Amino acid sequence: MYVTTQFSIFMVNKPGVLAHILGELAKAKINIIAMTVTDSVEHGVLRVVLDNADLAEQILGKTNLPVNKTEVLCVNLDNKAGALAVVAEKLAVNHINISYAYCTAGAKGGRTTGILKVADVKKAMKILQENIRASKSQPQLRRPQANARM
Repeated sequence: MYVTTQFSIFMVNKPGVLAHILGELAKAKINIIAMTVTDSVEHGVLRVVLDNADLAEQILGKTNLPVNKTEVLCVNLDNKAGALAVVAEKLAVNHINISYAYCTAGAKGGRTTGILKVADVKKAMKILQENIRASKSQPQLRRPQANARM
């Protein structure tokens, strides 16, 4: 789990804009950790976490598109049903709002990364770290598998 920079790039809804941004990042050898794209009638918003925020800021500045930076919480998750739900529940119990969230695809049976825009990044990180330590000191209980649906 770590705090990192997320870039929100506001794009005009026309062919090639996303390709141009991704191409510029690729030329600079900046790897995408996670991304999501939302749209409206007039524009799209690319939210992206990259492996080199300083260089990315320079590259994105040259695209002549509006760009915002914000801190987000990156949480390493098991790639299984309910992993993000557990994190969301722990934050909710502690009154930390999640404005939005998205996850990487992850490999089957592997790990994935959840990106969380929360009201208080430091508090959220502290709560989740405490819960990780507490769960490691207690025996792990497994839920019985649900019956297969027909």
